[in-house]
Amino acid sequence: MEKWMGENKWEYLQLHKIELDRIKQAIEQDDCTNGWLEQVQENKTNFLRVGCLENGEKVIKGSLIYKQHFARERDCKIFHFYLTADKLVTINLELDSEELEWQLEKTKNAVDGFLLLLGELMNEMLVEIDQFEKALKTLIWSVRKRNETGILELVYTRRHELLVCKNLLIPINEVQMAIEEVNLHGGGSEEIFFSTGKRIERAMVLLNEYEHELDSIINLEEVISSHRGNEIMKTLTVITTIFTPVMAFGALWGMNFKHMPELEWRHGYGLSIILIIVSTLLLYGYLKVKGWTGDLLKGKKKGSFFK
Repeated sequence: MEKWMGENKWEYLQLHKIELDRIKQAIEQDDCTNGWLEQVQENKTNFLRVGCLENGEKVIKGSLIYKQHFARERDCKIFHFYLTADKLVTINLELDSEELEWQLEKTKNAVDGFLLLLGELMNEMLVEIDQFEKALKTLIWSVRKRNETGILELVYTRRHELLVCKNLLIPINEVQMAIEEVNLHGGGSEEIFFSTGKRIERAMVLLNEYEHELDSIINLEEVISSHRGNEIMKTLTVITTIFTPVMAFGALWGMNFKHMPELEWRHGYGLSIILIIVSTLLLYGYLKVKGWTGDLLKGKKKGSFFK
């Protein structure tokens, strides 16, 4: 257990889940405490309750998942908190920062201290968002340089990572809104409240913009895939049509009827080849004049999305 005292003698206790007896001693019992203590013991999901103590003092308690592995669902870190104007209790929160400890000692009340902690969590999240931005930029240019099937899988991987980030951010934003809802930050530093709120807002804006970019990439990939499918079907149709004379005459002269006068012709072999070539060329010319071959015989430009 670690304990700090703020500038105005507010109390901050940093505990671990195994210190359940000390947790019960540190908090005021009320109607919604039992549910929160169950969350502390189970250590699974986000949780938030706003309540009122017997003396009329507002209290906010809950649990926040603040770190989550992108590929493993159960690989996450969660901390629990109990907050009043003059007391802050956190359980299983891992933040190592000497500067943060110094800032905590200078705060006016427990709410300011908690907002500082949230601000530090947002700083770490913003660093991860910067890394995500770098990966997204690489993905955007990969779509241009090597537009392959594997790119679409990578797009959906980035989309999932974005959803995980938003899933972490939304509960933090809810906590900040709950503090504002009951005006628990009144009497504290407006600068700290504003700064933390702006960090949360900045992260939300960035994630929303990246979501729009990913949606645009997904739409682009769907258009490209649809275009490729149409091109493939059109190519197969044109090839099948062009080679119809070959297949028709081949099937005709491959029959085993006893009386086939062409079999007795002296120059029948050469004439059949000429007939097949001429009929194929005539059919191709007809398709070309009608414009049904499109640009199938044209080479794709370097750097094209549809190569």
